Amino acid sequence: MKAIFVVGDGMADRPIRELAMKTPLQAANTPSLDKVARNGICGIMDPISPGVPGGSDTAHLALFGYDPYKYYFGRGPFEALGAGLDVAHNDVAFRCNFATVNEDMLILDRRAGRKIESADNLAEALNCLKLNSFPDILVNFKHTTEHRCALVLKGPGLSRMISDSDPNQNDTHILPIVPLDDTIEAARTANVANELTSIFYKILDGHPLNEIKRHKGAHVANAILLRGAGTLSKEIKTLNERYGISAAVIGVNALVLGVCKAVGMQHLKVDEATGTVETDVKAKAKKAIEAIDRFDFVYVHVKGSDNASHDGDFDQKILSIEKIDDLVGHLIDNIDSRESLIIVTADHSTPVKLREHSGDPVPLAITGEGVRTDNISRFSEIDCSLGGLGRIRGIDLIPILVDLMGKSKKYGS
Repeated sequence: MKAIFVVGDGMADRPIRELAMKTPLQAANTPSLDKVARNGICGIMDPISPGVPGGSDTAHLALFGYDPYKYYFGRGPFEALGAGLDVAHNDVAFRCNFATVNEDMLILDRRAGRKIESADNLAEALNCLKLNSFPDILVNFKHTTEHRCALVLKGPGLSRMISDSDPNQNDTHILPIVPLDDTIEAARTANVANELTSIFYKILDGHPLNEIKRHKGAHVANAILLRGAGTLSKEIKTLNERYGISAAVIGVNALVLGVCKAVGMQHLKVDEATGTVETDVKAKAKKAIEAIDRFDFVYVHVKGSDNASHDGDFDQKILSIEKIDDLVGHLIDNIDSRESLIIVTADHSTPVKLREHSGDPVPLAITGEGVRTDNISRFSEIDCSLGGLGRIRGIDLIPILVDLMGKSKKYGS
């Protein structure tokens, strides 16, 4: 058996008063997701652990069978890998935001309007900078999607043990980056990051593209917020090394692509995919159907439901869920269930009212020949909780799938 694994990012939620106390999954029209639940086995899953809100990075590590408490050393390296930047084990990488600030470095919009025209051109102005105070540090900077960027620092004497400059809210000043331990390396890296923050602002605030934005009354992208400083774990083995499966990923989000690349997945690009609510899910489904002939395991990531959740827009979240349902429906219609499993879940819950990740478990359904079926007929947080899989952890999922695929090895004699 092979497997197509579909994840609706942040798709799980909590009951919403405006939806008559239903979750967006319960309120959405999801005939295909329901068919997966009806023909397969269901459960709920704690991506990290009960009550622990997971980031997209730690949650994805867990979904692929890697204990994040062992393998996670910061978010930045995954963002950078996903952006196509080179990351060595002694580099320090960051996940970054374009932001809008005033002359006092007060954050007016920490996402600079989210959809930023000419973001690639702005990012190019920040790449390969030379720092007068730190001439031995190489700066690699790249735009990924929407307001997001990645930064990699290469050079001697660096440490991931520094704080963020991002306060995670508007109407607050950019935070000074400070060392989180007493090492010389942490203090040096904090100084590098603070100098870069200042230089980034000077370059961006006077950039011709931002001058055009000012004249139009649009958000200027004149600052960079640094967060998630990290290094790449030396201990991560690929899925092929651990389980003997070849794997590919279909998605756009750089952070998720970075995790996938770190565990040995090949990125299959879909030109119509955007990483937003407007993404072309049918194009993703078609690519997955093509890929299953070449790979044992194809992972399909859909980001839009999480974006809608962070924006507090339950109508857009329902729309995103229904698009995921269309994707799954296309898979069902074109995949032989005797040869391939279809798995659907979320990487974490992102309640619309909270606008942030929560520690609530997520629904999970697996269908395909040989899968024991239960009595669940709807795919939702509540329905799936009564399914035959019960309640599992994220790191339990890949061993279950590998066993259903006939790739598991007996433990003991």
